Amino acid sequence: MDHRIQTGRYTAQIDGDFVVFLIGIRINKLWKIHKWIGPFLAMPRMLRELKLHPDKGLLGARISMGGRTVTVVQYWRSFDQLEAFAKNPNDPHLPAWKAFNRRVGASGDVGVYHETYLIGVGRHESIYSNMPVMGLAEAGSSVVVGKHSDTARARITPE
Repeated sequence: MDHRIQTGRYTAQIDGDFVVFLIGIRINKLWKIHKWIGPFLAMPRMLRELKLHPDKGLLGARISMGGRTVTVVQYWRSFDQLEAFAKNPNDPHLPAWKAFNRRVGASGDVGVYHETYLIGVGRHESIYSNMPVMGLAEAGSSVVVGKHSDTARARITPE
């Protein structure tokens, strides 16, 4: 991410449908480092791999930490590409998932979750004021808010 501030108001533009994927880990028992360190370190490895291979479909990602929980917001070109990455034994996710289940299983020491949202064309809106390019604007492109995109309603296509 470029940390330079874009002054003014900007919105995100992205062509076509896309996927927002939230994935996270919660360290339930801090003292059990041997249980959570592997899953904790697996995500940055996966993101590095995906950055090296943009054809796999990851458009962008951001890691956030809060308390015992680490969440990664990911933007994908398609659900099919996300699923293919998750299930491919030659990509880092499936081996990491199997290792998690062997090491942690249902012990309750570490929690993981994900949420998947399929976003259709025009079914999103965003605003960034005096911010670096981030989120959906980083996954797609950042465009200046103009006369015809000044409000949230103008930026989104209601159902």
